[in-house]
Amino acid sequence: MKAKQLAVVLSASLSVLALSNAAHAQLSAADVAKLGTTLTPMGAEKAGNAAGTIPAWDGGLTKVPAGVSFKASGYYPDPFPNDKPLFTINAANMDKYKDNLSPGQMAMMKQYPNYKLPVYQTRRTAAYPEGSYKETKECAAKAKLATGGNGVTGCVGGTPFPIPKNGLEAIWNHILHYRGDTYAMNWSQAAVTASGDYALVKFEYEYDYAYGNLQKTAAQREPNLIFNYLQEVTAPARLAGQILLVKETVDQSKEPRAAWTYNPGQRRVRLAPNVAYDNPGTAADGLRTNDDFSMYNGATDRYDWTLVGKKEMYIPYNSYRLTDPKVKYADLLRPGHINQDLTRYGLHRVWVVDAKLKAGTSHIYSRRTFYIDEDSWNVIMVDKYDGRGQLWRFAELHSENWYDVPMWYGTVEVHHDLQSRRYIAMGLRSEETKIFQPIKRTAADYTPQALRGAGTR
Repeated sequence: MKAKQLAVVLSASLSVLALSNAAHAQLSAADVAKLGTTLTPMGAEKAGNAAGTIPAWDGGLTKVPAGVSFKASGYYPDPFPNDKPLFTINAANMDKYKDNLSPGQMAMMKQYPNYKLPVYQTRRTAAYPEGSYKETKECAAKAKLATGGNGVTGCVGGTPFPIPKNGLEAIWNHILHYRGDTYAMNWSQAAVTASGDYALVKFEYEYDYAYGNLQKTAAQREPNLIFNYLQEVTAPARLAGQILLVKETVDQSKEPRAAWTYNPGQRRVRLAPNVAYDNPGTAADGLRTNDDFSMYNGATDRYDWTLVGKKEMYIPYNSYRLTDPKVKYADLLRPGHINQDLTRYGLHRVWVVDAKLKAGTSHIYSRRTFYIDEDSWNVIMVDKYDGRGQLWRFAELHSENWYDVPMWYGTVEVHHDLQSRRYIAMGLRSEETKIFQPIKRTAADYTPQALRGAGTR
């Protein structure tokens, strides 16, 4: 065997060995004891930074703020209406802040002269229910990566790796962090052309979580299921009635995702194995892949994942103004990017995870760099590279704390194509009425048979 071939085989063997060891690594009792003491219940650093520009986490926002008029299942009013920007980062001064920006953010500023980051006081508002904190601590002591790293075993709820030791653990934290129990919501999306034109696509969604569902005991949760997901297109008329059902699994090496679609023209339910990886997303005009949804979802087996470390970055945060009913979609959607005057950024610590395409696999992105908020475990930004290794797309998630739950949740999710100068904005809610509505469902409501019935009603 030639030396070069031997080196490749040895490298691959070491990678497999490292992943095998990682799959069996668990947190020590001493590390678990840090959760809720020196670390937050989610594993973030509880203390602020040395410069005082990031404050200590004080529990987050866990109830409706005083003076805020909030109606259940409606929009969430801004708890900080009097906050003003401290400064603004733009193309003229971005070199001063480059150590705290991603390549994607800087590329946006270079390409669009009016793209800017209004930076506000950092407020660490992210919070989750006490039940989720409890399950996270229990899970941390026994969670393992599944065979090959494509899933998690040992847990039925909680963020599995609050003190991550590798990139796979960190991305599974994003996939499995608490996102509610069983609920419905409406939102719209717009694929915006370079000139600013768009046509709204409107959706009704249902999410029925098994993993981490606090309305169910561990025994009542369907084994190896993250959630049932139901998506129905309600507008425009040419797409209305299309329904997608997804059953997402925890250990995908044992049981991969299952999906079905209902086509109103054919009045038929079909298996949908292509709802995964880099196949195009629903009505997305080719501007996002299926695994771009929620910044990243699904199987992890096509990439090698590296935990680069933690750093301080200016990221979108507490983005309440984007969902204010006073803001119309026409006010928000502009040529090149959304209206940055309505956005809010703050300095926060993020985990940086670099994913590179494995040899012998395929995906339109050869590399993706993820920036994961330490307080919420949400992927907040992604730099995405093409097959030539050039920066191609940049995504950012504008999020807010749903303080009556409490739960940190993404609102407007934007995927930019730097080459075509187009973008898709998802999760538009300011003109919707059903923001987050708890519902009651059974497993029988999320079957191909039920999908057929829903489509023919």
